[in-house]
Amino acid sequence: IGGSVLFSVRLGAGDEKSAKQILANSFSMLLIFSGILTIVFLLTKDYLLRWFGASADIFPYANTYMTIYTLGTFFALLSMGMNYFITAQGYPGLGMLTTLIGAIVNIVLDPVFIFGLNLDVRGAALATVLSQMCSCFYVLRFLFGKKVPIRITFHGYDPRLMLQVARVGFSPFVIIALDNVLIISQNMVIQRLGGPGQGDTILTCAAIVQSFMLIITMPLGGITSGTQTILGYNYGAKRPDRIWKAEKWIVTCALLFNTVMFLAAQCVPEIFVRIFTRNEEYVALSVWAIRMSTLGVIPLAVQYTVVDGFTGMGIAKVAITLSLFRKSIYFLSVVLIPLLTGVTNVFFAETVSDFAGPVFSIILFLLVFKKVVGDPKQISAA
Repeated sequence: IGGSVLFSVRLGAGDEKSAKQILANSFSMLLIFSGILTIVFLLTKDYLLRWFGASADIFPYANTYMTIYTLGTFFALLSMGMNYFITAQGYPGLGMLTTLIGAIVNIVLDPVFIFGLNLDVRGAALATVLSQMCSCFYVLRFLFGKKVPIRITFHGYDPRLMLQVARVGFSPFVIIALDNVLIISQNMVIQRLGGPGQGDTILTCAAIVQSFMLIITMPLGGITSGTQTILGYNYGAKRPDRIWKAEKWIVTCALLFNTVMFLAAQCVPEIFVRIFTRNEEYVALSVWAIRMSTLGVIPLAVQYTVVDGFTGMGIAKVAITLSLFRKSIYFLSVVLIPLLTGVTNVFFAETVSDFAGPVFSIILFLLVFKKVVGDPKQISAA
């Protein structure tokens, strides 16, 4: 993400030579990181899974899945990471196709491996890795091909440029990393306070709730971060009028989408829950948990718009500040709410942070955005 943001800014400024160098350096960084992460996770997976909250009953399944999935880290990182550079060069349709290829292959292979070949959890993991391989091959074939304006090359490596890419990409890295840390923290609190019986029940429901939240946050992230190319390009081209116009469209689309998902979460959550379980105890708790967790999902649209907007223009400090504030509120709520009111109420932590985070983001946006980007009226008049 850091590389694609700088890539878009350079293209907006008309500097294709620098954009080409950024692509080459970003590709080499992904190759290095994929190798390092594969080794690290394979060596530490037992400890990590227990840290994530895996109980003795859950551990064998989690261990099997994580081992196979980790072996596919190379394909996952390259397909996801380099896909940003396809979108940044004006091919959003191909970027979407890359994702669809992986999704369709995964959907087709899951029942074949899980039920047809009786591979259970191993089958699910293999299907995921193979789908990522397909996406990866498609992405690399395009970026090494002749149709793309700026292709991947193997020269122009610059440690200072790599550091700049890392610095800009640090904001989304922190956001994604902290999301995982917060999920781990929630799982640990649930297991610690709920005990073996109640803890596993609530943990199962929490996994269903997290899956439902992904149905909201993944498309929401697509709306807000998918337009980072537009923001970065026009920031480099010094066109604040277009940036303001884009931000208005982004927040409008995000609010509309989240409103629809809020209504779905409050009115028909059992339809989603029954995809995962027919156990009535789990269904009842999960339905209630989804309703409580999504009470603040509409203002969450503003949080995503503001944070990803600053990220898209390479203004990492502001984006990190906003994200850290919301994550801190979530972490405190995950710890304090169960201790004060009972472990089942841990699901209110999402709601508290989804209201507090956007309020802080709006305040900072009003104070900072015009100073950083410029006044659109003056530009338009000129």
